[in-house]
Amino acid sequence: MLTILVINSKGGSGKTTLTTNLASYYASKKMRTAIMDYDPQGSSLHWLQARPKTQHSIHGANAAPAKGNAVLHSKQGWVPLDTEVQILDAPAGASGLLLKELVRKANFIVIPVAPSPIDIRATADFIKDLFLVGGAHTSKAKIAVVANRVRMRSSNNYAALERFLTSLKLPFLTSISDSDNYLHAVEQGLGVFEMDESTTASERQELMPIVKWLEGQFPNRFGIRAEDKIASLESSKKWAAYRGPS
Repeated sequence: MLTILVINSKGGSGKTTLTTNLASYYASKKMRTAIMDYDPQGSSLHWLQARPKTQHSIHGANAAPAKGNAVLHSKQGWVPLDTEVQILDAPAGASGLLLKELVRKANFIVIPVAPSPIDIRATADFIKDLFLVGGAHTSKAKIAVVANRVRMRSSNNYAALERFLTSLKLPFLTSISDSDNYLHAVEQGLGVFEMDESTTASERQELMPIVKWLEGQFPNRFGIRAEDKIASLESSKKWAAYRGPS
């Protein structure tokens, strides 16, 4: 099973936007997909409730720890055994035993960062915890960062974010805009890959470097290229290793 952890201890970084769009992408490729929502707010689960029955099914698991518990005990926090892709939507402030559990489960870790001084400082502290407390230094999980909720790439805040992400010595995959199309998708229980391509071409292009990285195809710096197409999971040797023998 391919397990993708979307995490940042800072709230408002856009974790659920990434989670739902990645899940809908894989589901649209007819992969058996599940979301484990560790956030007590349950944003990903609310998105699934709004999802049209006509779209490919995505399993939702309520993995939010019970109050006072640092690790998962909920009976609802399970995914079907035949799941091929599961995406972990981490809560804000994940630390300690829960952070270790999330890192242990993951094959890939995606860290979204919003362009503000507060988010940059919080993310710098979180990445230290990810390695020192979460055990990422001994984990085999691959880790990358993305700029998220970007309004103006010419702004001073974005320039500071870009410098910060580049300094981390982690793959900096892409910049995701603060587009209304992501909001429209959430309201409808969809991802941008399931909406009209003529209106979501830009958003699809923003997300493709993440998909390519998950398939072992690291894109050019900042990743967005006019010739990028929707990657074919079925033809990916990297993907075949996760699916196992047919």
